[in-house]
Amino acid sequence: MTARPLSSRVALITGASAGIGQATARELATLGARIAVNARREERLVALVQELADRGDQGPDDARAIAVAGDASDEPVIASMLDEPEAAFGAPVDLVVINAGRGLAGSVMTSDPGQWEEMIRINLVGAARLLRAAGERLSRLQEQREWPEHAADIVVLGSTVGRHISPFSSMYGSTKFAIGSLAEAARRELGPKGVRVSLIEPGIVASEFQGVAGYDPGSFGAMMDTFAPVLTPEDIARLIGFIVKQPAGVHLSGTVVRPTRQEYP
Repeated sequence: MTARPLSSRVALITGASAGIGQATARELATLGARIAVNARREERLVALVQELADRGDQGPDDARAIAVAGDASDEPVIASMLDEPEAAFGAPVDLVVINAGRGLAGSVMTSDPGQWEEMIRINLVGAARLLRAAGERLSRLQEQREWPEHAADIVVLGSTVGRHISPFSSMYGSTKFAIGSLAEAARRELGPKGVRVSLIEPGIVASEFQGVAGYDPGSFGAMMDTFAPVLTPEDIARLIGFIVKQPAGVHLSGTVVRPTRQEYP
């Protein structure tokens, strides 16, 4: 069997029950990584783990997967997400994809204020907690490994609406603006320790995200049609795979990816 570029890596992906997280788990498994997937919908994680185990392109020791269900913003769950893969695979996590999050339609003037705190807890506070926990562990890990033989990665999912704030989703965009700032600060802090922190800011990606966020299917669907074809979760997953398989001394630290016809945001 041909060697695969992530065969020595252990990856943790949050928000993996659907969309970008699920596609990323498949992509990194295909590249050879052993996978831990997290989300609150445990039944979907179990099905994904079984799918990865049944993949025909795997050897007997490749791309093993486990599920660590729970709220990715809760500190005990975060500890489990980092502990359980090492116990299962005999090697520590050295690749973390911080993807769990939710959207919210509307601006500061029009969005539902009853949902603000929950969105901020998941998108910002939870992501920051995992960024800190992963940063601490991966920097200690890199101290023990010969540089630059081993890469260590934290990939943070932002959004183009965090870079170019738009009124139709400015409350959601504010959380992505904030986590983008934290990712860049963490890159400066952790990069000298051999840990790559990469921010990916996608434009419009077709997934169940829009429905959960409460976007009007008529008006938002019409906007998507003007940009068609829009991005798919698999497009973002391929980008993540490309970033993390680079040699340890090479870092694509910030990437904006849009549908070709999307001029804004």
